Amino acid sequence: MAGALEPYLDSLRRELQAPGPAAFSVLLALLLVALTLLLWRLAQAGRSGRRAVLLLGLCDAGKTLLFARLLTGKYRDTQTSITDSSAIYRVSSDKSTNVTLIDLPGHESLRLQFLERFKAAARAIVFVVDSVAFQREVKDVAEFLYQVLVDSTVLKNAPALLIACNKQDVTMAKSAKLIQQQLEKELNTLRVTRSAAPTSLDGSAVGGPAQLGKKGKDFDFSQLPMRVEFVECSARGSKGEEGDADFEGLEKWLAKIA
Repeated sequence: MAGALEPYLDSLRRELQAPGPAAFSVLLALLLVALTLLLWRLAQAGRSGRRAVLLLGLCDAGKTLLFARLLTGKYRDTQTSITDSSAIYRVSSDKSTNVTLIDLPGHESLRLQFLERFKAAARAIVFVVDSVAFQREVKDVAEFLYQVLVDSTVLKNAPALLIACNKQDVTMAKSAKLIQQQLEKELNTLRVTRSAAPTSLDGSAVGGPAQLGKKGKDFDFSQLPMRVEFVECSARGSKGEEGDADFEGLEKWLAKIA
């Protein structure tokens, strides 16, 4: 850090030897530059320290199978998780680059408890949606996603967010475009109906919920502080248990954020 600031300090010493208003202006400008550089480095250090990618979603969305496929490439029978699972995931294009995948339970009585435990370490979040059951689960999906998006820690750290529209191998699966549109509509409704009560996951009193999106405008994901992307995928794969998963878009996204 001292080496990076040395050129600015040298200029500062020279200008301080020349009295007058010009010297004060230069001094102020140099101090602002130094402060900006310091804050940028602190922000980068904080982000680099967060190496976890959280897999979130409702029960039966396919999180655990996605987790297994990403790590082993193989299909396996899964059951509803009651605790977290974690493992190192190495990016296929660069084996020296890795993140920690953490699969969190999706049961309503457990998911916020486990999210509270791991949210501060999140570099990114993969929110897995069951594209087949989405039409009947849309309110529950939006409810959970809303709780994540207005959390104070998530808002502050702004981890990259991917909505993984899973089970695309099934004919009745909804498209990522439709899922995005429906979620934006439901989240827009939720921010109105939830405006009377705090929604922070840690339960702290914040004098009201965080504002989701831009006030006075219909909600869309581009209004959030984090980058949000949608991808279609299938942990099972179009060829079933004997074939490979179809999640090239997910793998590319993980490589990008790692």
